[in-house]
Amino acid sequence: EEDDGLVWKHWDYRLDHTEVRRSRRLVISSIATVGNYEYACYWYLYLDGTIEYEIKATGIINTVACEPGQPGKYGTEVAPGVVGQIHQHHFCVRLDLAIDGDNNAVYECDTVAEPAGPLNPYGNAFYMRETQLTTEGGRQRNADTERYWKFVSGSARNAMGQATGYRLHPEGSVRPFVAPDSPSGVRMPFVYNQLWLTQYDPDERYPGGEFVNQSDGADGVHAYATKARSIDNEDVVAWHVFGLHHLPRLEDFPVQPVAKTGFKLVPSGFFDVNPTLDLPTSSNAASCHAKT
Repeated sequence: EEDDGLVWKHWDYRLDHTEVRRSRRLVISSIATVGNYEYACYWYLYLDGTIEYEIKATGIINTVACEPGQPGKYGTEVAPGVVGQIHQHHFCVRLDLAIDGDNNAVYECDTVAEPAGPLNPYGNAFYMRETQLTTEGGRQRNADTERYWKFVSGSARNAMGQATGYRLHPEGSVRPFVAPDSPSGVRMPFVYNQLWLTQYDPDERYPGGEFVNQSDGADGVHAYATKARSIDNEDVVAWHVFGLHHLPRLEDFPVQPVAKTGFKLVPSGFFDVNPTLDLPTSSNAASCHAKT
């Protein structure tokens, strides 16, 4: 458990009164060495209900030899005669979501600008458009609409009568540059969508299939999704794809500092109010504004 700075703060200028609360988070971590890389995997559980997953990639970058001063266009010369190759890291986290129970629904949420006219005379009106996704399949992020996905309970309601829910924001998404019909692309077709949605099946565990190194590309989450099962008020599994686009720097050699990526699950109507209102107040004794 560690301190995480501010969780909320407000200064009322009318009363010259300040209220501030500090955040803490529970950290659950593990580190896996895969070949020349280390992947440090961190789950962060916050007091406001946010759940964050972060991967810190470090270790030794993959290198090849070159004529000094002639690295070519596919990498960076990080030392005389040593090229760090341009590459990507793709991750997929299988999230067996259960928002107030196993029966959930999924909405794709896009921000839409209201066309100029009587409803938008000043050109500054925009709104959220929610589209329910009812059948298994893959979805892509859309930065132009600040797209996120919301997972909601099929039965539980909050104080405003709405379904309790959590949002998934695709903050760490990476566009794959590997050709889909290449040997790598054939074995990892899941990377071409940032979200896959399937109905829960205990035998469907891996986005690349059971035996990815020997795979012909026929197995995996893309194949599970072709079953076209319902995800409306069902036990929904979300498969979120994210990653790192790594163009090596001199600073990455000979040992790479951590490069971070991940995502957050953020409560969206899951609580009736800010769940950190009951945190104890604190005061910085070193501050010139501290009251004695």
